[in-house]
Amino acid sequence: MTVLKTTKKYGKKIDLALTTWVKLARAFSLLYKKSVEDIRRYGLTQPQFAVIEVLGHLGPLKVGEICNKMLVTGGNMTLVLDNIEKLGYIERVHSKEDRRAILVQLTENGQNIFDSVFHQHAEQITKHISALSADEQKKLGDLLKKLGLSLRD
Repeated sequence: MTVLKTTKKYGKKIDLALTTWVKLARAFSLLYKKSVEDIRRYGLTQPQFAVIEVLGHLGPLKVGEICNKMLVTGGNMTLVLDNIEKLGYIERVHSKEDRRAILVQLTENGQNIFDSVFHQHAEQITKHISALSADEQKKLGDLLKKLGLSLRD
């Protein structure tokens, strides 16, 4: 990651925004790296784990719905789903309500993986986030939500 270290000043408002951005980016990058390392222990990629997590929490979904929940476009999703299907963790089934629609759902093996792996992964994330107190985590969550809402189109 690029380190923004400059002696040039752009004004208090800009300097504060840039410094905040760098701290946010560094923290995210490090936490994401730790998360991906943990996910690899289970023989999964981060996108595969994310699909299993979404389906484990929400149940069967259309491909587009999975993409929306994961905040990704569908370009790579077919390959990710194909690979998870080869592992035996998901299956594609026709919707009973709309036969044209294909739903993606966890298989029994996929549900077992979700049940065993997600809790362990959540414990790892909790360990990393525990550098902040519960009150700090709540405040940070509220601030990040506010920032995210301000950036939506």
